[in-house]
Amino acid sequence: MALAADPILLVAGKWLGIASGVLAVLMVVGFLARWGIRFRLVGVTSFTTLLAISCAAFAISYSPRLTIEGAVSVPVVFDNGADLVVAAAPADLGPEAFAPTVQQVASNLRGSGRNTSDGLVTVRLRRVESAGDGVSRPVVLAEAQRDLNTGGVTVVGPAGRPG
Repeated sequence: MALAADPILLVAGKWLGIASGVLAVLMVVGFLARWGIRFRLVGVTSFTTLLAISCAAFAISYSPRLTIEGAVSVPVVFDNGADLVVAAAPADLGPEAFAPTVQQVASNLRGSGRNTSDGLVTVRLRRVESAGDGVSRPVVLAEAQRDLNTGGVTVVGPAGRPG
């Protein structure tokens, strides 16, 4: 889901590009006239050019996170970099928010750099619950599969049972 480039960064990149051009002209004039600040102008021009390119590149490559109605923002607590991601649900998260929340986490995964044999990433939403005196256990609340090839997300029930 690529959106249009960020307009503020594009405008900043444009103005920084114009400033880079003006500074480049001043730098050339400074060298021809043997100004004492000519080497400082090289640094300022280079840095301004770098800022202009960086603003433009970031504006074009930026894609905001997908939000799904009913989902809650949760932290990712484990990611093996391949086929498993685990997110922690808050204690007060209601059952109606399990599926949208795990779907949102799965939809916002970046596929680049993941090494899976089948192109699928399993995303689990879990909560740690007390199992007695000083003992706790993780409980899987919802699970989703993200297909990195198509970008599709399939929500399944806890422990892989279809929901």
